[in-house]
Amino acid sequence: MSSLHDPRYRALINKLRKIRESKGMTQVEVASSLKKPQSYIAKVENFERRLDIIELQDWLVVLDTKISVFLNISFEN
Repeated sequence: MSSLHDPRYRALINKLRKIRESKGMTQVEVASSLKKPQSYIAKVENFERRLDIIELQDWLVVLDTKISVFLNISFEN
């Protein structure tokens, strides 16, 4: 099975899309902030292109979301 079709990856991208939508941002706005074409955002959200961890962090910066919050990680001492 391709990693693009892994249910865990699909859940991650769906969560990223929902955050974008909840912030009222369009694909064009996110793409512009990332200096990418809108088609890049569409391909990721349609599971045609995979994000790596660095790209994920870039998206989260644009969406003003901490990666620890996105991944639901608690850093306790």
